[in-house]
Amino acid sequence: MSDMQKGGAIVTGAASGIGRAIAESLSFDGYSVLIADINESLGRAAAGEIRSLSGGETAFLRADVTQREQICIAISQCREQFGNIKVMVNNAGFNKPEAFLEATEEVWHKILDVNALAVLIGTQEAAKAMISDGVRGKIINVASITGRTGFADHAPYSASKAAVISLTQSGARALAGNGITVNAIAPGVVATPLWEQLDADLMAMGVSSAPGEAIASLEKEILLGRVAKPRDIVGTVLFLASEGSDYMTGQTLMIDGGMILQ
Repeated sequence: MSDMQKGGAIVTGAASGIGRAIAESLSFDGYSVLIADINESLGRAAAGEIRSLSGGETAFLRADVTQREQICIAISQCREQFGNIKVMVNNAGFNKPEAFLEATEEVWHKILDVNALAVLIGTQEAAKAMISDGVRGKIINVASITGRTGFADHAPYSASKAAVISLTQSGARALAGNGITVNAIAPGVVATPLWEQLDADLMAMGVSSAPGEAIASLEKEILLGRVAKPRDIVGTVLFLASEGSDYMTGQTLMIDGGMILQ
């Protein structure tokens, strides 16, 4: 753990996967971290494990990121427990693949609410708290390569992540005068529990015929020759949370091993 406490940080959807890795890395870097996740059992376990590993202050709050009042409660707890909110990581998200011609309104609304609306809410409420406390904060959104190029069986997810990129740019323009930067990361294919569910969904759709086949086919398109692990993502997040990125805002950084060259 860093010797200097850097302030409070919230990571949404941090009970597992990329969010968990981000929360752990921020804790080791000296931030006091609040995990906000809808999965209470995994979230509490993650907070306890991170606390044991880093020795830093780590807490958990069950929160539905699509509900503004619950995000407000999370931000209030972060400020009360840790003194302020310096970093907000809007990471929570999910995917449910459907063939393009069979994509449904139900899945569309669920995905857009969690992946895009929640980013708007999280950015707004974190920024209000930062402005109130006089904090020159960092807001970091988790987009995806699918926000840069659409995938046929992931149309709502692709649209939601394109929205995250646009929200990042809009937030950057709105908040620059307050000394708050808003940036995003765009991971590629990352081996997380999310992909385990996607693998099952794609097999059910008949897109792939065996476990691991879908991710293996995508791996062939990655220049660095392998899918990412959550730890491959955290270095960029730490940079965006640091003073080293103070002159950067409104940007989306691709972390995809060279899969999408833009």
